[in-house]
Amino acid sequence: MNTYFQERSDKLKSQYEAYLRRPNQREELGNGLFFRYQNPVLTAAHVPLNWKYDFNEEANPWLMERIGINAVFNAGAILFEGRYILVARVEGSDRKSFFAVAESANGIDGFRFWEQPVTLAENDEPDTNVYDMRLVQHEDGWIYGLFCTERRDPEAPEGDQTAAIAQCGIVRTRDLKTWERLPDLETPSPQQRNVVLHPEFVDGKYALYTRPQDGFIEAGNGGGIGFGLAESMNPAVVSKEVILDRKVYHTIYEAKNGLGPAPLKTDKGWLHLAHGVRNTAAGLRYTLYLFMTALDDLTRIIHKPAGYFIAPEGEERIGDVSNVVFSNGWIQDGDRVLVYYASSDTRMHVAETSVQQLIDYVINTPEDGLSSAASVRAINNLIGANSVAVS
Repeated sequence: MNTYFQERSDKLKSQYEAYLRRPNQREELGNGLFFRYQNPVLTAAHVPLNWKYDFNEEANPWLMERIGINAVFNAGAILFEGRYILVARVEGSDRKSFFAVAESANGIDGFRFWEQPVTLAENDEPDTNVYDMRLVQHEDGWIYGLFCTERRDPEAPEGDQTAAIAQCGIVRTRDLKTWERLPDLETPSPQQRNVVLHPEFVDGKYALYTRPQDGFIEAGNGGGIGFGLAESMNPAVVSKEVILDRKVYHTIYEAKNGLGPAPLKTDKGWLHLAHGVRNTAAGLRYTLYLFMTALDDLTRIIHKPAGYFIAPEGEERIGDVSNVVFSNGWIQDGDRVLVYYASSDTRMHVAETSVQQLIDYVINTPEDGLSSAASVRAINNLIGANSVAVS
């Protein structure tokens, strides 16, 4: 073995191990609602070296990177057998995404990918690209993964190689290793993204949160976050969608919105985490927001704070698609809640909070009055309450 190859191999492996073993420190003070952590929890640098490099000196004497990894982001999350599990979207330098499982003992640092990425079966119509899996442990005993499957629009002219159709792909598993591919979700909408399975049966049926949209990028008349029921998950067919959380003019979700992970059940209602998108002069801006629906009616919002819950800050704003935070995974462990979110389609972060803090925030934070005057009234009400408290 030549000296160059050996030295380069040793340095790559040493650097990789040091990177994965970095402790992650919590940023103190925070905003009283959650704590950020200093380091991302998953990045392209977490991908195992033998996924990228051929360590056969004869075949690769310069020890070149043979398969490039561009980003790791938009991970589903689940607490499984005492381990914190992320099923991440890994994007290669060829723009194709795939799923890979990473685990950590504490959910904050030390994430390591399993030996191989997820092998996903194809349906009769093969996927061109798959991404953004939501994981849910359903009361029927299966763990379901709902994800976006993308294919080129067959109606597009030959000169347009950007037109695509997005639908909801479905898999199920019991061990996160063997994944059974089910038929894609059927709904009345032309396209679907950000579909989430509710963890419990509703009137004996499977409940799904949808995001109907007219085109691949624009939601169009889709209206917002939808809801529908299916008799089965194999196949899953939703014949009627109702909109439970609409797009609204001059809000953080004026362009489109979609549910993140499956909601958390509390004694006050179902806690939902969603993303909202608005247009800016610099392009689309994605932030995260919370709302709560009634325990006896999943389509009835009972609390919805104004504005965003998490927005990109500092380096989070920089990446492949800048000024974006997106979440499709959170984990509840007792009262503790870990919110896993991606920044700028590049890397994964974690924010730590609690069920009680989230309930307090959702119930006691003023709702959006939908005008500047209403915002000023809310501030003046707070000033007045503080004056009484001080006196």
